[in-house]
Amino acid sequence: MSRVSVPCHVKGTVALQVGDVRTSQGRPGVLVIDVTFPSVAPFELQEIVFKNYYTAFLSIRVRQHSSTHTPAKWVTCLRDYCLMPDPHSEEGAQEYVSLFKHQMLCDMARVLELRLILRQPSPLWVSFTVEELQIYQQGPKSPSMTFPKWLSHPVPCEQPAPLIEGLPDPSRVSSEVQQMWALTEMIRASHTSTRIGRFDVDGCYDLNLLSYT
Repeated sequence: MSRVSVPCHVKGTVALQVGDVRTSQGRPGVLVIDVTFPSVAPFELQEIVFKNYYTAFLSIRVRQHSSTHTPAKWVTCLRDYCLMPDPHSEEGAQEYVSLFKHQMLCDMARVLELRLILRQPSPLWVSFTVEELQIYQQGPKSPSMTFPKWLSHPVPCEQPAPLIEGLPDPSRVSSEVQQMWALTEMIRASHTSTRIGRFDVDGCYDLNLLSYT
């Protein structure tokens, strides 16, 4: 399925302080990032892509256009999605992440605005955020392609070409040659190898055939 990038405006992060802000132990453990689409009509969100930077958990809220006269409300579509299996280790800290609409908790049609809520409970990391944020919507459907009839209904295998008139059948010729070869071998096997003497008649010599010198 094709997708099309949606132009968006990413506002600056807003930090929510955790702990006593009057002491050094207070630190921002939650960040809020608003994403607006000023040049785009309400659209159906297909995918969100970004590079993580030490964010442990991500929640997303969406504000959708309403067909009635009631004002659009914020709805949570993703809650505490884990980006780092262990917030205190490096695993997943700088990975690219793709989130699809089927992973969301609500319908992602008629989107007006997104709000990303980032959370990092570990005190080990000085800062955290998400980078290279990209929003995608579904692209136009490809036109249906029609194939020629000869591709949709392939021709069955062709029969072998008929023999040229006047030429013998090759299979019949081969059979006859084999029969002739077998007959030749039988004659050779039955042929005697005993030499018959010139004047030898039934084991005796005929005196009338002998010549004297």
